[in-house]
Amino acid sequence: MGANRRKFDGAFKREAVRFADSTGKKDRTIEKELGVYQGSLRHWRKELKADTEHAFPGTGHLKPLEEELRRVKKERDIFRKERDILKKGVAIFSKKPKMYTDL
Repeated sequence: MGANRRKFDGAFKREAVRFADSTGKKDRTIEKELGVYQGSLRHWRKELKADTEHAFPGTGHLKPLEEELRRVKKERDIFRKERDILKKGVAIFSKKPKMYTDL
């Protein structure tokens, strides 16, 4: 299928952006030197500028706000399932019992 994508950790990305900003070279030149795809530095710089502290959380890791949102959504789904079970139970037990006169 497709070629394996190279993955870079947050430290590498931060250092690459710092290096690019400290030198007077063009991004494309630095990207060739580092062996990264064209436009990577621009993307990394934009992500770093948007959230300096939590930029590049890594694979499988979420930013704190996203982690909290994931946790709350999971709890909501559990509560909905429990509510649905209780609704079914109320419906079953609130029916009038059938009277058997043919016994």
